[in-house]
Amino acid sequence: MPVLVISGANRGIGLEFVRQYAADGWTIVAGVRDPGKAGDLAGLKGVEVVELRVDDPLSIRAFADGLAGRRVDLLINNAGVMGPEGPDQSKERIDVAGWMQTLQVNALAPILLAQALKPSLAAGAKVVTLSSQLGSITENEGAGLYAYRASKAAVNMGNRCLAVDWRDDGITCIVLHPGWVQTDMGGPKAPVKPPDSVAGMRRVIAGAGPADSGAFFGFDGRRIPW
Repeated sequence: MPVLVISGANRGIGLEFVRQYAADGWTIVAGVRDPGKAGDLAGLKGVEVVELRVDDPLSIRAFADGLAGRRVDLLINNAGVMGPEGPDQSKERIDVAGWMQTLQVNALAPILLAQALKPSLAAGAKVVTLSSQLGSITENEGAGLYAYRASKAAVNMGNRCLAVDWRDDGITCIVLHPGWVQTDMGGPKAPVKPPDSVAGMRRVIAGAGPADSGAFFGFDGRRIPW
């Protein structure tokens, strides 16, 4: 069975990824911040719950070390944060500590996790990082959310660098915009439901190959400009 490793797996989009891939018979290593609060993952066949705190490089390294010698076919960097409350990442003021924490989780952690798992990534493996349309510089007409937008633009570049550097290793690296989804982060008024977002992203992931490495896609398959 193919093996999926995913961060932020205990709720929202991450949990839905686990449910759908598990239903298709994948073996899944579900990284969560607190395994004791991952009750929704209990009972899912083929799912191994492992502690992973993406804001801690030592936790990332320990997580990767625990997978040493195992093949990984797909890594999904799903864990992320919105960042400081609205006024604290706006034209009015910036919460410096909050901005740095947002970059740590959204931009740096996915690259560190991918690098740590590199020995386990099989030829033909895929690295998928959840980004956001709000990280597109071209499409930014709304401003606000400075830290969140900056972190997503940064992870887009980090992914592009991995795509270039790992091209000869046969590893495909892409970033995905999941849509505005009904999760704790997206809120109840979001127009896209998690099953629909994940089903769309899975179609993109399944169809992505070496020629797409480094690209930025929406869950509907649209290529999003940088």
